[in-house]
Amino acid sequence: MRLTEPQQGAPVAADEFAARMAALGPFEARPALAVAVSGGRDSLALVLLADAWARARGGRVLALTVDHALRPESAAEAAQVGAWMAARGIRHAVLRWEGQKPSGGVQQAARSARYALLEARCRAEGVLHLLLGHQREDQAETVLLRAGRSSGPDGLAGMAAVRELPGLRLLRPLLDLPRARLAATCAAYGQPWLDDPSNLSDRFARGRLRQAGAGGTEEPWQRALAAGQIRAALDDAAAAVLAGQAVLYPEGWGEVAAAALRDPPEAVARRVLLRLLQAVGGAALPPRGERLDRLLAVLRRGDPAGSGIGGDKDGAGRFRGATLHGCLVVPTRAGWRILREPRAVAGPMEVPPGGSVLWDGRFRIAWNGAESVTVAALGGETAALPRGEAPGVPAPGLPGLVRRTLPALRRDGRVLCVPHLWGIGPDADSVPCRVRFLPPEAASGPRFSVVWADTRII
Repeated sequence: MRLTEPQQGAPVAADEFAARMAALGPFEARPALAVAVSGGRDSLALVLLADAWARARGGRVLALTVDHALRPESAAEAAQVGAWMAARGIRHAVLRWEGQKPSGGVQQAARSARYALLEARCRAEGVLHLLLGHQREDQAETVLLRAGRSSGPDGLAGMAAVRELPGLRLLRPLLDLPRARLAATCAAYGQPWLDDPSNLSDRFARGRLRQAGAGGTEEPWQRALAAGQIRAALDDAAAAVLAGQAVLYPEGWGEVAAAALRDPPEAVARRVLLRLLQAVGGAALPPRGERLDRLLAVLRRGDPAGSGIGGDKDGAGRFRGATLHGCLVVPTRAGWRILREPRAVAGPMEVPPGGSVLWDGRFRIAWNGAESVTVAALGGETAALPRGEAPGVPAPGLPGLVRRTLPALRRDGRVLCVPHLWGIGPDADSVPCRVRFLPPEAASGPRFSVVWADTRII
């Protein structure tokens, strides 16, 4: 569908935005939303539309501006956004990226820091929905950049309208709207905006694309729609296999039936293996494609001879296991076991009193004790664990390698508790620690959302 010139310049009406939000729902009866607001036209149009939508439903909006502190004027720009929000009665907070900045890969590092700050504030506020102002040209630029890196359907599908994170949904209600309509929306509200000169800098690939106007063409958008449909279909097929033939345990490991990787089409089996590796390994980014493909070929064939993946073999040449993406893949009688690789586990991390941390990229640790503790892998200290008045009973059949990678809380080098195995005191309710297995990507999460230009999201 090609938009006409009048459509391109028309402001986004309240009922149109409401239809987009309905497609992204459901929401609470009194929805609480956070909106990432940089000060540009796209995010300002979004926060104005979202604020009107939430108020009409008895809800509220929190505007969040990340100051990356990469330019001298960034603090003043964040303050200007705050003044605009205050004038409209919208609550606003500035999140500053502190610490030394990297000399290379600045854009990627800034993006990671931005999302970490936004997600942490949403958790602290109890907000479940974070709205992002990405629009049609942003999506086209993303697809073009990924096409230049020879990405497959996952990359060429671009950004999803809905992305589920542990305890938070990322929503992009404007993803198929052109920038001109968002500028018109700001004008209709009488809202000025800021232009970040780095967005057009030829130092960065995206800036060069914007200078060339490549994001305004139709071809990358159509490519994204086609790839998105393929990605959504693969998500559905992989989720069905995972639901019926795989299991993830709260101690951070999983098992999958041999047939789950052997019988489906290769693209589906690949996604099943990828999802399990990402969940157990705690990494948001996927492993390198060629290494994943080599491992999958071995697991589908069941015979590693001459595979070249570097896996461990016994004297008869049978496959005994391989490592990939911070995980160990080992055979069982029924299929395959996916374990966290002990040497890849994260190092110690301090947990303050009444605080919580995400340790090893997959365990959310909450500590309610009076003094800070350190969380780190249990390692080989099983024999030295405290038994106390209620030693607890470890889960039967828990593999020894899994125990080594469990989070253990220590003070002054002494193990206080291992929440998955042993607690403190005579009553389980007296344990001042709670732990949840929360990998960055759900193994069988929601399908990729495909956005069409008539606002349907499927």
